[in-house]
Amino acid sequence: MSSPIGITFREPAENTTITDVVRDKYGAAARRVLDLNAPTSCCGPTSSSCGSTEFNGSVDPITSNLYVNGETDALPNAAVLASLGCGNPTALAQLEAGEVVLDLGSGGGIDVILSARRVGPTGKAYGLDMTDDMLALARQNAAEAGIPNVEFLKGQIEAIPLPDASVDVIISNCVINLSGDKRMVLAEAFRVLKPGGRFAVSDVVVRGDVPAAMRRGMELWVGCVAGALEETEFTRLLADVGFIDASVEPTRVYRVEDARQFLEESGVAAQVNLDEIDGKFMAAFVRAVKPHPSE
Repeated sequence: MSSPIGITFREPAENTTITDVVRDKYGAAARRVLDLNAPTSCCGPTSSSCGSTEFNGSVDPITSNLYVNGETDALPNAAVLASLGCGNPTALAQLEAGEVVLDLGSGGGIDVILSARRVGPTGKAYGLDMTDDMLALARQNAAEAGIPNVEFLKGQIEAIPLPDASVDVIISNCVINLSGDKRMVLAEAFRVLKPGGRFAVSDVVVRGDVPAAMRRGMELWVGCVAGALEETEFTRLLADVGFIDASVEPTRVYRVEDARQFLEESGVAAQVNLDEIDGKFMAAFVRAVKPHPSE
């Protein structure tokens, strides 16, 4: 069975974790860009990429057309090819000059570079990723772009290697859904944000119930499906760890036809009525605020 990025999945070893599978998949994605200068995709085959190429004759429903015209023109080609996101958090977060931004799961660095430009020389943009190949690609892209106010950190989003209250804004692009411990991710985000800091991420979310078959299998997890939170659960978890003013704004609704091949190759089509999940998965912009102590 092929993965969404053209990697052959074998039955995982007994002690294999979601983290291991995600690391392997995204490491392979980075190597593909570094070695072949070839596009990648979050939930489509190897022929698709962010914003331009096709998915079975149509635009990739997850990664396409996320950035406005001209926004990526000055970026290294490898940064664009390695984009595996489902949104454009750098635009939606309304970044301001002088702010410190952290991108959780920064991949090839496209959103870190865009953030660094938005916050200017008095600000800083951090990228956090657990994959050596992605970090190497991101650092190469930042150097090629001539962006000095960036720093890429190695680590997991469940244990952010930054001090308490050190970040103004946290962004992320279709990564939190890949974590096996989302509560810990959100708790860590809350910890490193300054009081008044903003949580502003793009992620895949679910609206309503979905069949249990959609919640099984590591390939579905790393394919942006099984790991997605239901939208009310997302806001509940944000409130549980201390955030206020949490909201979920859908930005793109995925139709079954957009991902039929992926669902069929993953075995889902044989287990569920695909009409039951039509329109239930979507990209969304998720916002929340860390309150000041007096609030």
